[in-house]
Formats: sequence, structure tokens, C-alpha cells
Amino acid sequence: MAYYLFVTGGVLSSLGKGVASASIASLLEEQGLKVNIQKLDPYLNVDPGTMSPYQHGEVYVTEDGAETDLDLGHYERFINRNMTRKNNVTAGRVYYNVIRREREGAYLGSTVQVIPHITDEIKRLIKEAEEDCDVVIVEVGGTVGDIEGLPFLEAVRQLSMEVGREKVLFVHTTYVPFIRSTGELKTKPTQHSVKELRAIGIQPDVILCRSEMEIPEPIKEKIALFTNVRKSAVISAPDVEYIYEVPLHFKKQGLDRLVLEHFRLPYTPTKSKWEDIVNILKSAVGEVRVGLVGKYVSLKDSYKSVVEALTHGGIANGVRVKIEWIDAEDCREDMLEQVDGILVPGGFGERGIEGKMRALTYGREKRKPTLGICLGMQLMCVELARNLLGLKGSNSTEFEPNTPHPVIDIMEEQKGVKELGGTMRLGSYPCKILPGTKAQEIYKKELIHERHRHRYEFNNRYRELFERVGVVFSGLSPDGRLVELMELRDHPWYLGCQFHPEFKSKPFQPHPLFVSFISACL
Repeated sequence: MAYYLFVTGGVLSSLGKGVASASIASLLEEQGLKVNIQKLDPYLNVDPGTMSPYQHGEVYVTEDGAETDLDLGHYERFINRNMTRKNNVTAGRVYYNVIRREREGAYLGSTVQVIPHITDEIKRLIKEAEEDCDVVIVEVGGTVGDIEGLPFLEAVRQLSMEVGREKVLFVHTTYVPFIRSTGELKTKPTQHSVKELRAIGIQPDVILCRSEMEIPEPIKEKIALFTNVRKSAVISAPDVEYIYEVPLHFKKQGLDRLVLEHFRLPYTPTKSKWEDIVNILKSAVGEVRVGLVGKYVSLKDSYKSVVEALTHGGIANGVRVKIEWIDAEDCREDMLEQVDGILVPGGFGERGIEGKMRALTYGREKRKPTLGICLGMQLMCVELARNLLGLKGSNSTEFEPNTPHPVIDIMEEQKGVKELGGTMRLGSYPCKILPGTKAQEIYKKELIHERHRHRYEFNNRYRELFERVGVVFSGLSPDGRLVELMELRDHPWYLGCQFHPEFKSKPFQPHPLFVSFISACL
């Protein structure tokens, strides 16, 4: 049976529980342990696939095609394990499972209730994450006190009693605000948050104190006194320039040793691999400016994996990457003049489409490095059809069902699909690379596997027309039916991909497309 480490949050959301969970997991992995991480989300959606990015940030897609919370992206970037649909559990999925079983007669004679039926199902799904690991880190989404999160907290309380308190460690992430007018750090929100958690029956073993700055020793002593936690277990978690500094902050304060001591496991002093990554980021002298042209730019988490993949591309090239956020609805030439490269990411819906195509036209005509991802690649094709092939009214049937030239059309198997959740082309698919192309130069492979999330594809009726004007379809599905990669023969770096390469990029394994893109920007 695995050891369990539960990460809860208090006071307010967006404190960084996901990064904290991933950082702890990374430190334990450096100690030779096999670690898995799971996210429990209290919302009633079965998954975040149908949510607007403004609601919940980006939707992260796993190898097996699950649409999940963006924190699973942090997990994959920090540890050596691919997440699956088992790593993200929502209240919607829990209730759906229980209600379906009730309809099938599994609970005949019983009154189906939150306790024990919902909490038992939560525990069952948590235990599924035990497979092939020594430690399971479970991040409980939301904040203590949220009514929808209570069944999850009750379930983890029960689980801690069932497996034995010595095999469970509770980490509570809380906010310590700095009041500028008085120059004070205030502990009262933390005290009340822990009081709320203890009222549920959970005594935290570790307090992670999120703040603008380092938590001084007297404040740690005060928090320890009022929360019934050892002072050495009150960990400062200040704002940092790069999220990859977080494991180093935790290690410096002995959090990894503290966890292993609690589980009665041996600790070996080691140098963290994150030191090299942070050193590269901090010592980089050059800077590349990338214009990210999107429709959700007011919430940066909507493009979290893209941002991190660009950072990884910078690490590989030894430069800092500065992102210029360009709202697709207000995309102007003077904005594009200021950047070294243009990136048009994925998205859904008609808003901002024309602005994205203006950016693509600029990148093509001014011969500036340009990367289109998913919808970005599709709009590359629409822009070329309109402005290079002269096919007036060209569009995607996603935005104009009656377009005279549907260069992007709905996939055959997607026609007539009425349920929107989890029905797109999702997860990892193979792609054959055409020899002698920019894509082959980048990947240095004949066959790759990348993650997808879309309903629409390039319309093969137009493939020959595009090839006549210098478009190279450099990546295709193994049967040759689906376009995966396209590039321009006479452009120094103009490339579109139907898949989402950002989901497979890690700081120690930067995705080759982003490495090449940043190199071209240089």
C-alpha cells in the first residue's frame, strides 16, 4: 500500500496548490521514490472540457485522451510520469458513477447518501492512483469551507483513519497577506483556515505559507503556536520569478526530509536537478519577444502549457522568452512589428478569428517566424486560401457552415455528434514526417506521437491546390488521410501543427518545435 500526502487549500483559491504538489513530488522522486499525483475537483462538470478557459484556465489533455485540469500539466512537467484520466477526479464524475450504479440496482434496499456512498466512491477513485508508486500526492481543489468540497475532505479524513495516520501526511496551503500601509504580515487568515480544517476533523502536519515575501521566523513561530504544528513544519512559499524555483525553496527549508521522516523512510542529501534549470533561466542574457495572439489573453492561465513550452524553448537556447500578449480582437501591425516571432494558439469559437489571420498574414509576408497550433494551423490554411490562392469566402465550417470553400471541415466521424463533452479527437495519435522538410529537420524522426483536441481537419479536396503555391504538408497520419503538419517552402520558419505540442514539453525535455521556433526567433 502506498503512502498518502494530501494537499488542501484555505483562505482563497489560486494559491498554487498544483505547483506545490508537483514540487513536493519532484523532491520525493529525487529521493528515489515512485510518485503519482491526483487532482480532486469539487465542480459538477464531469471534466473541464466544456468550460470556457476564463472559468478554469486551459484544458490539459493526457496521452489517453482525458480532458483535465491544468494542474496535471504541472504534474507532468515536474515528474517522470504521464498522467491519465485516473489522475483527475471531479465531483461530477463521482456523482455520475454513483447515480449510474443506483439506476443499475447496485444499492437495492439502501438509501443512497453522501456518506457513505459518495465518500466511498471518492476513496475508491483515490486508491486507483496507487498503481505502481510508493507515494500518492492528492491535491484537493477549492478551499476549506466550500460546501461542494466537503465530501472530498470527509473522504480523505476517513481514508487517513483506514490506512493509518502514520501513512498519511496533510499539507495545508494558506495565504499570509502583507498589509502595505502598516508593513505587516498577517496570520489571522491562516489561523481561521486551519481552525476550519480542524473542525472537519483534519489536523494539518505541514503549513505552506503563500505570501509576497519570505515568512520571517517570528511569524512562523506564531503560526505554529496557533495551528498546533511544529515550527519546522511551517514552510515559507514566497512569490518567485519562475515556478521551477519552488522545489528549491522547499528543499532549502527541509520539506522533503520532513515528509520522509513522517513516513519513516530514509533521507539522502542530494543536489536538486532544479538548480541547473534555475541557473540557466537566471543567467540568460539574450531575450526573445514572442507575440502570442489569442482570444483569452486576459487570463494567462488559458495558455499555461504554451507559456511553459516557450520557456523551455528559451532554456534550450539559453535565452529569456518575453511574451507580448496580443488580444486577437485588437491585433494591429504596430504590435507585430515589436516581436521576434508570432504564435497563434488553439481555441474555439468565431471571436477574434480575423485578428488571428491578420497576424498570420503579417508573419507570412514579413517572413517572421510563425507557429500555428491547432486552430492556429487551420487559420493558416484559411488565410492562404483567401490571400494566396484567391479562393474568396474561404473559411472553416466551424465559423461559416455555408462557406463556398470549406478548406477546414468537420471530421467525418464528428458529424451528427450531439454530446459535446469528451467527444472530440482526443489524446495521442501517430504522425509520419515527410523526409527533407523543416519538420523532419526539427524532429529528426520518421514517426512521432502528439496529443490532439479538435473536431475539424484540413479538407483534402484542396491539398493539391495548396501544394502548387509552395505549401508542404510535412506531417500526415500514417494512412495519409489527415494533415498533421504544414509549412511554407519559401519561408524561413512558417509552420502549423494540428496537434498540441505544448502538452509534451518539459524543462528537461523541451519540445523540439518550441526549441526550433525560439531558435528561429533569435
